[in-house]
Amino acid sequence: MSSSKKLVIVESPAKAKTIGKYLGDGYEVMASVGHVRDLAHPRDLPAEMKKGPSGKFGIDLENDFAPYYVTTDRGKKTVADLKRAAKTASEILLATDEDREGEAIAWHLLEVLKPSVPVKRMVFHEITQDSITEATKQTRELDVALVDAQETRRILDRLYGFEVSPVLWRRVSGAKSAGRVQSPALRLIVDRELERRAFVTASYSDIEAIVHKATGEKFTVALARLDGRRVASGRDFSEEGKLTSDAVLLQEDQAEALQIVLREPSVTPTVLSVEPKPYTRRPAAPFTTSTLQQEAGRKLRFSAQQTMSIAQGLYENGHITYMRTDSVSLSSQAINAARLAATELYGAKSVPGEPRLYKGKSKNAQEAHEAVRPAGDRFATPQSLSSVLRSDELKLYDLIWKRTVASQMVDAKGETVTVTLEATPLPGSDFTSAWFTASGTVLTERGFLQAYQEGSDEDAEGASEDDALLPKVAVGESVTISDVLAKAHTTQPPARYTEASLVKALEEKGIGRPSTYASIISVIIDRDYVVRRGSALVPQWIAFPVTRLLHERFSDLVDYDYTAGLEEDLDSIARGETKRGEWLHRFYFGDDKTRGLKKVAEDATEEIDARELNTLEISPTINLRVGKYGPFLEVTDTDTGEVRNVNLPPELAPDELTPERAQELADAPPVVDRVLGVDPATGRDIVAKKGRFGPYVTEVLPEPEEPTSDEAPKKKKKVVAEKPKTASIFQSMDLDTIDLETALRLLALPREVGLDPESGEMITAQNGRYGPYLKKGTDTRSLASEEGIFEIDLEGALARYLEPKYGGRRQASALMTFEADPVSGKPILLKDGRFGPYVTDGEINATVPRGMPIDQLDFEQAVQLIADKRAKGPAPKRAAKKKAPAKKAGAKKTTTKTVSKTGAKKTAAAKSGKPKTLTITEVAG
Repeated sequence: MSSSKKLVIVESPAKAKTIGKYLGDGYEVMASVGHVRDLAHPRDLPAEMKKGPSGKFGIDLENDFAPYYVTTDRGKKTVADLKRAAKTASEILLATDEDREGEAIAWHLLEVLKPSVPVKRMVFHEITQDSITEATKQTRELDVALVDAQETRRILDRLYGFEVSPVLWRRVSGAKSAGRVQSPALRLIVDRELERRAFVTASYSDIEAIVHKATGEKFTVALARLDGRRVASGRDFSEEGKLTSDAVLLQEDQAEALQIVLREPSVTPTVLSVEPKPYTRRPAAPFTTSTLQQEAGRKLRFSAQQTMSIAQGLYENGHITYMRTDSVSLSSQAINAARLAATELYGAKSVPGEPRLYKGKSKNAQEAHEAVRPAGDRFATPQSLSSVLRSDELKLYDLIWKRTVASQMVDAKGETVTVTLEATPLPGSDFTSAWFTASGTVLTERGFLQAYQEGSDEDAEGASEDDALLPKVAVGESVTISDVLAKAHTTQPPARYTEASLVKALEEKGIGRPSTYASIISVIIDRDYVVRRGSALVPQWIAFPVTRLLHERFSDLVDYDYTAGLEEDLDSIARGETKRGEWLHRFYFGDDKTRGLKKVAEDATEEIDARELNTLEISPTINLRVGKYGPFLEVTDTDTGEVRNVNLPPELAPDELTPERAQELADAPPVVDRVLGVDPATGRDIVAKKGRFGPYVTEVLPEPEEPTSDEAPKKKKKVVAEKPKTASIFQSMDLDTIDLETALRLLALPREVGLDPESGEMITAQNGRYGPYLKKGTDTRSLASEEGIFEIDLEGALARYLEPKYGGRRQASALMTFEADPVSGKPILLKDGRFGPYVTDGEINATVPRGMPIDQLDFEQAVQLIADKRAKGPAPKRAAKKKAPAKKAGAKKTTTKTVSKTGAKKTAAAKSGKPKTLTITEVAG
């Protein structure tokens, strides 16, 4: 790179490619691929550090909570490439994202590069020619307060996770982790399920009537009052099913009797009143991160993570502004672009005389200056991008475009009319008078609704504003009843959270920040605390003892107000109003007013009854227990006191386990194992069973023989118990009809197909976790069906190996390479496998979820996928015993401490007083 070039550093290769096109030959644009270093894991610290104040967390508790950072192998390679480019650069522009995370990445780059040329901070919120060009001219210094806020959050999460999670692991079998934000979010979902379990339904009825004028015009009215008293509806009942008002409770038999009376020709309702009211509806503000996630969830059925992944790609390719923001404001350029788009499509009258200005609630919205909107000073229409964007990208862009344009359009206006009718007398009824009402809205000006209509949690598509049209009626006018319909109802428990409504609740309570909502939801789902049922988030049984333990022993830490207060404190640090070290010391060690995390964690381990914690009473004789292998019912016989366990259907949601349902499960006859016959080779019985993971066949081992009395006692030796052979039955097979011959074939797997004539290796056919496949050494090929395991011959297997391989352990280059995983220290690779794309650090393989575009996968998402898979633990199989590796004389681990400095030549402010940094390097002999 010539000395005249400026070095621009961004996070991702995709972003670098787009920006490089705009800057031209005078610039070299390179990617750091996310963070180049991270907080050291305690196990990566040298021995002398493990014994000191940093040993537990990788944080020096006695030195202002100074973190030790580790540059991994992948990080060193990235840094080395950047250093080489920096040597010949005339200037360095740190162009990472404009939020706290981006500021921290920029600071870390400055720390490790230690450049001798001027360094400037380059920020922008959209990737367009004008924006990038202007950003090179309007540079600034690093915002150290933002870096402090990001670092404090990282340290805070480390302290919380390392102190609280071990308490969970010791007391709740299968618990994965606790988190500063994930735990309060999980509590929301669990509390809602408990509300649903406690909910008592109540019954009530109402009546609708179809009436028509003398001219024949019909409209529908609803019964509102009887003898002047309001008719009860669902909102008049408590969660205990009790009526909480003086409204008339219309039972089903009463409603049916009244229905008969109202159908009498002598009953002629008369119009009592006609009340017109002006109707005005204002457009919603442009999208913030959270409102974008909510609306994409309602209208497009996108998960929060999917929304952010798609938005990331749209941003990096220059289609929308930065997608992590609290702000609802638009720049003057964006306002003009939105007004122009509205005028061109809907006419000059579609926009107000003055621009609409929106103001958000976040004090820190200035960290990301604008709302999420289409990029540029002239918004590209969705139609113009239809050949450029993929389907899901186009859907999200269309949503953002419409919301932004609508935000600058005029109000929707019209008139809402409420008509009240009275029917009296009511011969043969217990009542003398019945009032009916009907309302309808007529829009005289659709305004912004021409472009966009906001969805709701109840109706993702939104309801039409003018679908209930009423004919003109006059006070005193009589109408005729055409039909009457009595409807019986039951009250409904509070709805479960969806991703959209959970994001809304988190935002309202101040828990987390826009950039974290998607990861919060992903974590509680990936760690098996919550499952999706349709769009609803349903807690698993393990979530109940986890939440209970945290609530009882760490009450402050899962308190909504306390968690929101932590976020406000981080905001205060970001504004430079609070010192990070003092705040962290108070959080961990406490003060005169509050216990710190350290004391809370120590006290939490005292006198915890794990059995009681993991038990939920369903009825006096039935408890639900959460055990090592999952939830089950513990049923006590009232006569004998005998206790037996009953399996739970995996699809049964917690709120569906009523005492009646539990008793049904307890009374159901146990599933009897089917004895298929005797294995002629071993003489052992072969049985078919139904297990937790599906039906399978297995052999019955004989009882061990007892030694005879005259045998001399021998020294005891540790004997490894024999395990019976087992095999899952194929999906095409049935547990009730499988025979002995088929079972023996299954138990004999893997089946030897034949020797490869070239390599001499045996080819086998077998069934695996992800389906049937062939195996030759470490080389595999998938099979089209399970039956192929028994049917394929050597010729067919060899032909299959000649076909292009889909995945497997090939040594082909990765689709994408990221920096090193912060735990393993090994580079993360994105690969295409037999069962789809996955990320790996060489130790852990994690499948990329469906719906997540692999070309937009970033480092943080890859780390999260691997972390979640690591938290789940290895597949349930017996692991080989590991031997301690022999030390190599020619290899050693070197540790280098680097003290940050403030270079006089740098125009960017180096972070003063920053901690020492640690680089752990594996030196090959």
